[in-house]
Amino acid sequence: MVRAVTYDCDVLVIGGGIVGLSTAYAITRAAPGTRVTVLEKEPGPARHQTGRNSGVIHSGIYYRPGSLKARYAVRGAAEMVKFCAEYGIAHEVTGKLIVATERAELTRLHALVQRGRENGIPVRELGPAQIAEYEPEVRGLAAIQVGTTGICDYGSVAGRLADASGAEVRYGSEVVRIDRRAALGVAVRTADGSVVRGKVLVNCAGLHCDRVAMLAGDDPGMRIVPFRGEYFDLTRPDLVRGLVYPVPDPAFPFLGVHLTRGIGGGVHVGPNAVPALAREGYGWDVVRPRELAGTVSWPGAWRMAGRHWRYGAGEVRRSFSKSAFTTAVRRLLPAVTSDDLVPAAAGVRAQAVLRDGTLVDDFLIREGARAVHVLNAPSPAATASLPIGRAVARRVLALL
Repeated sequence: MVRAVTYDCDVLVIGGGIVGLSTAYAITRAAPGTRVTVLEKEPGPARHQTGRNSGVIHSGIYYRPGSLKARYAVRGAAEMVKFCAEYGIAHEVTGKLIVATERAELTRLHALVQRGRENGIPVRELGPAQIAEYEPEVRGLAAIQVGTTGICDYGSVAGRLADASGAEVRYGSEVVRIDRRAALGVAVRTADGSVVRGKVLVNCAGLHCDRVAMLAGDDPGMRIVPFRGEYFDLTRPDLVRGLVYPVPDPAFPFLGVHLTRGIGGGVHVGPNAVPALAREGYGWDVVRPRELAGTVSWPGAWRMAGRHWRYGAGEVRRSFSKSAFTTAVRRLLPAVTSDDLVPAAAGVRAQAVLRDGTLVDDFLIREGARAVHVLNAPSPAATASLPIGRAVARRVLALL
């Protein structure tokens, strides 16, 4: 005989970033009356990946046709613009340039044109003179102009999702233990000793999603390897009109150092991609030995490093050498000098790495008993957050 259980909610979401809050929003929209509780360890929403990025609404041009990233980014970009307009959140559809500065990049640039068209994205090819019409200070051999890219304030989006979802959002609630029983649902204990009981658990813990999955008794089959992205602000923002990106290396899920004119008119330069020494390691001085030990003990981290150490060495060099970072920027923007770059707040990317060293390139969502785990949701997750939330919500509602 199964004893009666009193549930505090129907769905218990761990993580108050944009994906967790989009999931709560999608659940209450799809099934009004469903009781949703969100547990967030920070004192407010969007304190990590969501609130520490370039603020770009990505078009979806980079992603393999048919992948979740491609489908959700293309759909999500349009939905994000609509959501911002509906709720009065600052945003702008700016378009962007992706610029080839070397002949070796031209083949990859043409491949992006084809990929964009396969994903249904309007793309215009430009020569050097046309580049100058869009960005007078930018130099390149060729470029593509992507019209559906934009910018917004994702922190404000997350806050609005929290309010509009109708969910109970508990800030300052760090999860330290999960007790899951198939017939009785899930009980979660937080650091202050509180216990919250729900029927289904949703893991949207971002930088800590693998740890939360293991707390729930599920093997995620991957580990989060944190990469810090370091940014500068441009003291001469008049050098850049909009958004300018290099041609990315297809071997990596990183887009390279780019120039982003944000909502406030300032220009953000970056990021690079260097190993972080903690899950929330926003500087080289932030070291958490237990978290670092967990990273280096994962076989996939060593295999990844063995394959890509040359790329990584260049990123680390740019982290310690402002001159090297400036040189990387000057490939796109020759007029910039080291004095034009002022350090800005860094971000950390939660990158899932498999045991064999593979960098997970697509969104990764897995299910356990009475649980749904979002195990890889880096950029463009903010852009794609509304479709991701609906996809997770469908899985959750099927478990209720």
